[in-house]
Amino acid sequence: MKSEKEIPPAAPELKTAATPKHHLDTDKLLTKGVELPAIALDKTMTAGQQFIHSLPENRVSRHAKNYWHTLGPGLTTGASDDDPSGIATYSQAGAQHGFGFLWLSLWTFPLMSTVQEMCARIGMVTGRGLAGNIRIYYSRRLLKFITLLLFSANAFNIGADLGAMAKAAQLLNPSLKFWWLVVGFAVFSIMLQVLTPYAKYARYLKWLALVLFSYIISALLANIDWGQAIHQTLFPDISLGKDSFLLIAAILGTTISPYLFFWQTSQEVEEKIKDGKTTLRMRRSATAPEQIKKMRVDVWSGMFLSNVVMFFIIAVSGWVLFPNGITNITSAAQAAEALRPFAGDATYFLFAIGIIGTGLLAIPVLAASSSYAIAESLRWKSGLHQTLRQAHAFYGIIIMSMLVGLGLNFVGIDPIKALIYSAAFNGIVAPFVLFFIVRLSSNKKVMGHWVNRKTTTVIGWITTTIMALAGAAALYTML
Repeated sequence: MKSEKEIPPAAPELKTAATPKHHLDTDKLLTKGVELPAIALDKTMTAGQQFIHSLPENRVSRHAKNYWHTLGPGLTTGASDDDPSGIATYSQAGAQHGFGFLWLSLWTFPLMSTVQEMCARIGMVTGRGLAGNIRIYYSRRLLKFITLLLFSANAFNIGADLGAMAKAAQLLNPSLKFWWLVVGFAVFSIMLQVLTPYAKYARYLKWLALVLFSYIISALLANIDWGQAIHQTLFPDISLGKDSFLLIAAILGTTISPYLFFWQTSQEVEEKIKDGKTTLRMRRSATAPEQIKKMRVDVWSGMFLSNVVMFFIIAVSGWVLFPNGITNITSAAQAAEALRPFAGDATYFLFAIGIIGTGLLAIPVLAASSSYAIAESLRWKSGLHQTLRQAHAFYGIIIMSMLVGLGLNFVGIDPIKALIYSAAFNGIVAPFVLFFIVRLSSNKKVMGHWVNRKTTTVIGWITTTIMALAGAAALYTML
């Protein structure tokens, strides 16, 4: 035991400057703002899981539970398609043409579902993402050009979605500052992708998909004449003027988007890795018919939800805004504001909540799809199952995508212009990527037993042609 003489004198206490109180308040506000979406999502997941476990054991509940467990990448892909930018486009269609474009939700469903099913099958059978397969079997130069445009389109889309989410949050609480909200949502999205283990991250996205029901409920509260809406869907009075062509091109561009192709394929690979198939050889082992069946249920369910939501958004905008002369909708938040005087507070709040929820789902998908495409084309280590330390370049692209999108909100770029640029880039990219998707999934050497059926290939080429025409129309708007 040391004597008193041996005890060294205490070091003189350093006086530190007191942190200003307003800095502490600001830091606390930022921390709470960033944590709030995660806390809300975590509580929603916990409540949802408790509800599922509390269901009585009977045939219906067993089927419901089995169906829910079957859903995965297809559900999150379909739900992410209804991002705030897409909501603005659908709202504009309803505001300008009433029920005139409801038929599109019926016709895009089989096209979108067929394409995404081909993407999922490519990922399951080859064990690689879409960009990885294109790099091996087709032109690397064209792939690099495609990924550059994809990154640009997704960055513009992320910027528009972040701005829309911030505006929607201000609808719920006008005292919130726009720039704090934009930064908070961006930081939360980055943290969700970078720090969350893939298995938990996938569950977050799956539960977030349920926020789409807020749009369905908001439409059901608007007292729509559903007989008239369904009649217009099945027997549309189509007038194809210049403005109509451009709006159809915009709807197709936001519904059948290239980022969904890359995301879907890579997510099927991620699911195999999560199940322990960590090597390419293991992932390329024989794919069982039961796996393909489950994937098809998942994909077609996700695309069905996506198109049902499109239907309801066009319907509520066409029923409420169009007859009242509100025909120019430039953002999802503006659509919510315009609906309030005529459809009531409940529709207004549900619409605003839906914008925030779908943004939280879509933005990580947009950023990650860019990263998957670029990383696979350059043979970088990639995947959300990797940690940050294991895949610096992959996560670097995600962070760059988010920062570019965030920056667009502070340089004065009009959100509508950002969407136009995004649509134009997607219009160029989509036909090329669709060409590769159809060719890959039709190639017996690549797909083996799970090669396309003839009807699937025909629908694929029809979709490619339609998207090429839509892309040309999008480019025309910029000239």
